[in-house]
Amino acid sequence: MIYPFLTLSLKPEILLIQENDNIILQSANRKLTFHHPLSELKSALNLLKNSNNTVVQLRELVETNGNGIEAGNKFENYLDKLINLGWICFSLPIAKAIPMTEHYEFNISTIDWQQESFTLSRFAYLHCFAGELLLESPQSKAKIIVHDWQGAALIAKLSKPHTLAQLILETSHIPEITQETIQQFIILLSITNMLAVSENFHLMQWEFHDLLFHSRSRNGRHNNPVGGTFRFYDKIELMPLTKAPMSDKILKLYQPQLEHLAKTDISLTTALESRKSIREYNQKAPITIEQLGELLYRCARIKEVMETKMGKLSRRPYPNGGAMYELEIYPAINCCEGINSGLYHYQPLEHTLYHISESNQKVERLLKDAWYSSGQQDTPQVLLVITARFGRLFWKYQALAYALILKHVGVLYQNLYLTATAMNLAPSALGTGNSDLFADITGIEYYEESSVGEFMLGSRK
Repeated sequence: MIYPFLTLSLKPEILLIQENDNIILQSANRKLTFHHPLSELKSALNLLKNSNNTVVQLRELVETNGNGIEAGNKFENYLDKLINLGWICFSLPIAKAIPMTEHYEFNISTIDWQQESFTLSRFAYLHCFAGELLLESPQSKAKIIVHDWQGAALIAKLSKPHTLAQLILETSHIPEITQETIQQFIILLSITNMLAVSENFHLMQWEFHDLLFHSRSRNGRHNNPVGGTFRFYDKIELMPLTKAPMSDKILKLYQPQLEHLAKTDISLTTALESRKSIREYNQKAPITIEQLGELLYRCARIKEVMETKMGKLSRRPYPNGGAMYELEIYPAINCCEGINSGLYHYQPLEHTLYHISESNQKVERLLKDAWYSSGQQDTPQVLLVITARFGRLFWKYQALAYALILKHVGVLYQNLYLTATAMNLAPSALGTGNSDLFADITGIEYYEESSVGEFMLGSRK
């Protein structure tokens, strides 16, 4: 269903190419060829490319210059195909809806405009991009460009429930906007899934940021670039493989003999089956620096450095997208035999710890936050704060980069769990932590590197 008040146009990125007697419409990944089209179809396609017209105007052009109703029906079939491909924009004077996916369909509105109240969806959001004001929602497969402040003013009113009549009454003070335009704008919001009347059981369980993150870090509901686009290749230098030393206080760590461990370790099956989160520790015999060194060596050291044309990459005991390895580990020591309390940074190439801070109120608060998050059993003897140097991964990946970071945290968690189980230590991953507190302690700029995971360790009772 194409509403007669909407004007239609091809998306700007769709090329219209005239080749011999054919017309080709082409996107970045698809081509549609019209072989020997009639002159009226050529005219209609050129109008779609170069101007805005309603479906009625386009059909009249085709019917007048072609074979009447039959030509009009054929053109509408072509138009439906272009809409389904997501190649057609739908415009009003104050806004334009742009499909972002193939297999695009309008959400046919079932709202009783005279009786039912509606609001803007709680998932819809306005933001600035490339000099334009965009309305988007993870529920929608379209984005709406809001051309001027009247549209933004109408959207602001939709934070509270209104019937159409109530909305028209409350927005009568907005200059240069008619009742007809208000009604048309509301219908445009409805058919693009930007409005809410009620939520089903499944949708009501989603929080805004979770649904947005899910929809924008995976394909299906947007046309943003996704994957290893190397968008900053010629703009920003890739972050180095490892961080520069954070202090001049260096502590060499124990390196286990892997050949010996291969003979004495419990089996993978045993580790998997016996793994569990343990939050109570042996207070008389805390974890030792040798055990911490062995754990970090087995889970997170750099095994190999690879020189590539894109920069230095590495191999480590856990998988990582593109071998970029953006994660860093900062042990916060509460009680560990052989090492003073405080905050340290693990250098995975040298297999050393760099001392950052003595134990103080802020470091103690990191440990106490972990204690609160874990059910308030025992304060962790060691808290591994896992951070991400975002630029290391953002340099290569787009759209899915932060989702990759969380997946990398997950596989590192599993490494830590299984190795700690094999070493008869008490491990427990945490679901959240205080990134601002970590930034305050270290002085690291929040948007450059921030904590993304926490893992508690101690000796087992």
